[in-house]
Amino acid sequence: MNEKTAELRDIFIDVTDGETVTEKQEAARGSLTEDEERIDDRLRELIARMREQFTFETDLSTDDLRRIVRGFFDGEDDAQLADSVGVDGETLVRARHDLHLLHERETDVPFELPRLRELVDEEHTVAEIAEELDVSEETVREYRTVAETRIEMRSVNDRFRSEFEELLTDADLAGHTEEVQEDGLEEATDGMETDVSF
Repeated sequence: MNEKTAELRDIFIDVTDGETVTEKQEAARGSLTEDEERIDDRLRELIARMREQFTFETDLSTDDLRRIVRGFFDGEDDAQLADSVGVDGETLVRARHDLHLLHERETDVPFELPRLRELVDEEHTVAEIAEELDVSEETVREYRTVAETRIEMRSVNDRFRSEFEELLTDADLAGHTEEVQEDGLEEATDGMETDVSF
């Protein structure tokens, strides 16, 4: 132990009345399981609120929908999500749209979505819309649901997706951040040279 290290140790002992750098925390800490349960409870609440406000196209359980939300923000693709929930791809996409979860590629539309909305509102057939927009009927069917989902999302300022994202992003950050313990050393060494070799 060199002279500076010894001096630092003496200051620490004087300030804290002890020789241990950290003290055990007596209060029980929350477990990762408790955090996950809290997040799942909050997801269920958000999904229940969505069900009250909008008509869902699927009859999947709240837990299946919760699984889809988690998987979506974990980067799972539709095939993985459909497999984990036990549904076909079409049902999965409808459920994802129910939850206001759109992939970026779904919003990269080869025509103006407002124009599609106008044609739908004017009660044109899928074939007529496809001809007007110069796309296939399958494309019209696909983007018609996207357009309807975007209208719902805008009606609530994209609140639900934002809340899902915030909840799961915060959880992800919390899982990668270590708690900082206050041990009195910072106060004891305030203003001192910190280039000390231990």
